[in-house]
Amino acid sequence: MDSKSIVAPGAQVEKLGDGYKFTEGPVADKDGNVFFTDQPNNKIIRWDAETGKFSVFSDQSGRANGMYFDKKGNLVACSDEENQVWSFDKNGKPTVLVKDYEGKLLNGPNDLWIDPKGGIYLTDPLYPRDYWKRDPKMKQDGEYVYYLDPKGKNLIRVDANIKKPNGIIGTPDGKTLYVADIGDSKTYKYDIQKDGTLTNRTLFVSKGSDGMILDEEGNLYITGKGVTVFDKTGEQIAQFPIHNGWTANICFGGKNRDMLFITAETAVYGLKMRVKGNK
Repeated sequence: MDSKSIVAPGAQVEKLGDGYKFTEGPVADKDGNVFFTDQPNNKIIRWDAETGKFSVFSDQSGRANGMYFDKKGNLVACSDEENQVWSFDKNGKPTVLVKDYEGKLLNGPNDLWIDPKGGIYLTDPLYPRDYWKRDPKMKQDGEYVYYLDPKGKNLIRVDANIKKPNGIIGTPDGKTLYVADIGDSKTYKYDIQKDGTLTNRTLFVSKGSDGMILDEEGNLYITGKGVTVFDKTGEQIAQFPIHNGWTANICFGGKNRDMLFITAETAVYGLKMRVKGNK
């Protein structure tokens, strides 16, 4: 289904690479190269937009999951091995940005988005991992959405009335945030205030999501059983099946930002689009 012809004419989903254990967290750098994680194998992989080849960016990723680039070109990741948020420099060297909330570990940072000011929104659901060496019980008193101020000093809760937040993405102007409550099969839309807090939560669609992305036309792409696309009004305009189990996450990559890069369990896929991602 593609009622608004957002896919490039004649394009089909193609497998770009496989042999991974569970792929997640794709995000493109300024040149369109895509970085994604193989979380169980503790790796961040780089896909080259020019050659289509893969290389290992980090083999000590902190079990990275969702990721996003900051304006300085650092790769910021939800590294849930120790329930932290890390920032990787261009050489793959990590720095810890978030290690706790009010002295207690987070449950397991899952996905994040960085606003135009440099503040970080992140989701913190609980998904106990078999590689954790610590008590897998919930560390916080619930599963919430957080905001780290642009100076990296103050972490606050911005939505505590949510069941299990997962995918998260905001608009390039920094005015609107989308958060998927995968535990309640809902995706919400918020107005972002100047101090980073959220107001006017409204139900956008009655469907949850793992990862999410927006295109230049404001369409929202959500994942799970393939990729489902909704326009600004919440009307479904496309659905792309991905025949490899769970579709975890997506981003726009490639030199022209017109390749929908899709992570689905053991493999990664590409779909050439008519629309482009935001820069």
